[in-house]
Amino acid sequence: MSKPLIGVTTYLDQARWGVWDMQAALLPAPYPRLVRESGGLAVMLPPDDAAAAAEIVARLDGLVVAGGADVEPVRYGAEPDPRTGPPARARDSWELALIDAALASGTPLLGICRGMQLLNVALGGTLVQHLDGHVEAVGVIGRHAVKPVPGTRYASLVPELAEVPTYHHQAVDRLGTGLAASAHAEDATVEAVELSAPAWALGVQWHPEMGEDLRVMRGLVEAARARRALPEMRGPVEAAGARQG
Repeated sequence: MSKPLIGVTTYLDQARWGVWDMQAALLPAPYPRLVRESGGLAVMLPPDDAAAAAEIVARLDGLVVAGGADVEPVRYGAEPDPRTGPPARARDSWELALIDAALASGTPLLGICRGMQLLNVALGGTLVQHLDGHVEAVGVIGRHAVKPVPGTRYASLVPELAEVPTYHHQAVDRLGTGLAASAHAEDATVEAVELSAPAWALGVQWHPEMGEDLRVMRGLVEAARARRALPEMRGPVEAAGARQG
């Protein structure tokens, strides 16, 4: 079987390369590296019309909502804190539509940092707009320990207390509908959330792409591979071939 196709969200920003200085779809290289090393094929998903989200997700085996800008507080009914970053409205709209499409179709979903926060918001949760101690310095990835909640999907992937790469100043406040906390930092900050089976939807507050531990991304890739193997998820020619083989 071919490798699962994993879509990874990107953002639009001004960038310079060669003789060019223009808006570009950006994705830090560690994201596709992590997907590749975990057994998947990565495809970039730049912000698009939200109406296209379901069609795009239908062509994917798994979805990663990457880290980035703060979620606009209006999305969860809050006034912006002075320390909340500028809004990324096009990205918020696009990624919320992708999350909705993935949840509706049962497409395995991994939210990373902002992606975890957006998953929580998509399900009606709220965010803490600022907390201290989870950013070492501006532009510097720090590390701290996260402790899994026994019996959760995350604990099945990473059963021990683990040091993780971290860079965030926002976090989950009220959990969204159906979400459960599956890991915490030493200060009780929610560090992972997930939906219960049969859905495969997991969010982590840290940045696994900035480390060497493949287990979280490998969990997504394996879930995508298993879903792709189901006859009802294949086209009629593919499914017929599988039945005959």
